[in-house]
Amino acid sequence: MASAEIPEHTARHTPEPAPAPARDADIARAAAAIADPSRARVLRALAEGRALPASVLAAEAGVSASTVSGHLALLLESGAVRVEPHGRHRYYRLAGPAVAEALEALARISPPLPVTSLRESSHAHDLRRARTCYDHVAGRLGVALMTALLERGFLEGGDGRYDPATARHDRLSAPGQDVTYRLTAPGREELAAFGVDADRLRGRRPLIRYCVDWTEQRHHLAGALGAALTDRLFERDWIRRGARRRVVLLTDAGRAGFERTFGVRPTWDRPPEQPAPR
Repeated sequence: MASAEIPEHTARHTPEPAPAPARDADIARAAAAIADPSRARVLRALAEGRALPASVLAAEAGVSASTVSGHLALLLESGAVRVEPHGRHRYYRLAGPAVAEALEALARISPPLPVTSLRESSHAHDLRRARTCYDHVAGRLGVALMTALLERGFLEGGDGRYDPATARHDRLSAPGQDVTYRLTAPGREELAAFGVDADRLRGRRPLIRYCVDWTEQRHHLAGALGAALTDRLFERDWIRRGARRRVVLLTDAGRAGFERTFGVRPTWDRPPEQPAPR
């Protein structure tokens, strides 16, 4: 028996489903998830991009295992973190770079916590010197690396500076939008020799992005290239993770290698000059 066909005029006039109405973002819910001091410490511990078990996060937050379990459940419900099962263990990770960017932005507008010990003061100094910003190097070292890549001609399109007087969309502690950086042919070749093949990084994530560093108020390299370069620096033991959250330590091999390979100046640890106010 011949199959029945839908008349052409019927198919042509079949109404399409109405699009779902646009909804406002539930900012209050996201803010409430971060607002608790213990949950804020958990999120800061995860901000360097690693997955951590609940036991480590409890120690970072200074709470018991049962208490941190409740905090993690709320963070999971809010969408701020996700969980990864590894055998019998569960590891937690930030849901994505947008969460880390939000934390950086909040850090910029938040009053500093009172320093109650020399250890806390040293931690704040170490974070400004060199840290991870989700999955790439930030702080003074990250800015120095970005500057060197531009000066060596590995990147082009900007000068690495953030000037609030001329910025259109750029803001501190946020991914940059005003400048379009490009990887040059010499840069592609030199990075490949270093072990970072830019051609293999193509995907849904942009190859090159930058963040406006909230402590140095200059650009540091982000995107797929920034993450891959940071991974390679860890692999070669040029940088190591510090004992405190997000802190990055430059090794002796790294100090020599940064200067030899990328042209990072030996004086990189000095505060960079900022644009004069207009």
